[in-house]
Amino acid sequence: MKLLRATFAVFLFTLSPGVFAQGFPSKPIVMVVPFAAGGPVDVIARLIAVPMSRTLGQSVIVENTTGAAGTLGVGR
Repeated sequence: MKLLRATFAVFLFTLSPGVFAQGFPSKPIVMVVPFAAGGPVDVIARLIAVPMSRTLGQSVIVENTTGAAGTLGVGR
C-alpha cells in the first residue's frame, strides 16, 4: 500500500510543472506615502524610488494618500 501511495505522489508531482512562480515584480510597484505631496517624507520616497526602479527593473510609482493622520495611507 505504501508503494502505491508513493507512486501516486510521484505521478502527481510530475503533473505540476505547469505551476511556476512569476518573476518579481511582474507589474509596476506602487509606493504609498501616507503624507502630503511635497513634504519631507514625499521627497525622500521619490529619491528612493529612482534607484529602486533601476535595481528592480520595474517602474516605481509614488502615490500620496493623505488623510486621517496617515491612517488612510497605512490601510491601503
